[in-house]
Amino acid sequence: MQKRILIVRTDRVGDVVMITPVIRELRKTFPDAFIATLIDAKTVDILQNNPHLDLTITDNKTKESFLKVVKEISRHKFTDGLLMMPTERAAYQMFLGGVKNRIGVGRKLYEVITLMKSVSRNKYIPLRHEADYCMDLARKIGVNTDNIMPEIFLSGEEITETRNFFHANGLSDDDFKIILHTGSKNSSPNWSEDKYLELVKGILNKFKSKKIKIILTAFEMSEDFRFSINNLNDPSVIDLSEKVNSLRNLIKTIYLSDFIVVSSTGPAHLADALGKNGVVIHCKRPMSCVKHWGTLNKKICDLEVTQEHCDKYCSSDKKICDIENGISVDEVLKNINL
Repeated sequence: MQKRILIVRTDRVGDVVMITPVIRELRKTFPDAFIATLIDAKTVDILQNNPHLDLTITDNKTKESFLKVVKEISRHKFTDGLLMMPTERAAYQMFLGGVKNRIGVGRKLYEVITLMKSVSRNKYIPLRHEADYCMDLARKIGVNTDNIMPEIFLSGEEITETRNFFHANGLSDDDFKIILHTGSKNSSPNWSEDKYLELVKGILNKFKSKKIKIILTAFEMSEDFRFSINNLNDPSVIDLSEKVNSLRNLIKTIYLSDFIVVSSTGPAHLADALGKNGVVIHCKRPMSCVKHWGTLNKKICDLEVTQEHCDKYCSSDKKICDIENGISVDEVLKNINL
């Protein structure tokens, strides 16, 4: 009987990147399987062109789309469903959609009600990488691997299109392109814009004799920050935040750039999956630290607030984080190398 596997992860960008190794390893283990994902409509661009995937089902989380997703799941007669994080809506969609072997994480009441099997994260002790926790669900149905490297795929046409876009916006093939993504959508602790402005000045000073371009991509940038950038009056700094106006465009922009500086948030994991170089800043709390959410491609430097600084200046529950002073501009600059 053909395995028909549904992988469910309906949260944010970095979370969906973490299921890409699962998709690949399921395909290696079950080459004839039908493999699909259920994800949020906002993250569908991450899985575009994935050669290991047969279908992507999206949910925009409205009342109308709930039943639409249930019908779509039912139509494909899935034999296995892997719910990567406890998600009540998706748990009921899988149950009502008739997925036979449903595996989740933990023992929430709705998981018990829907008779879902469980893989425990053991309260994150010992702490492991998020991608490894995701792979546990694939291991539950027969996958045997330690390869948790994420991946994202672009077409040749997309690469050509993005190169032309760069040329039209003053970026040549010879420029060393550094993305500075200042936003995090509150998904992780982050520097202030004042500190990122200090970093911009530091990069311009460090590489003043080099052919570099700093590309700003975060749409959350404040008007004050944009004003300060404009006041630098330096053509080496290019704000593409309003032109890189979709997740896929951001993916393409990261791919054609040479380096990225970002906090531990979605674009960091996009860059990791695309094999880019960069610096990612992390706080020390378990849910954001390098051990749990660090990059995996070995080309990115993960900078983390020291335990000493964290103990002294952050709250014990890590809700108050002093990442602003825990990682210096000089530390980041030291790890930006052309």
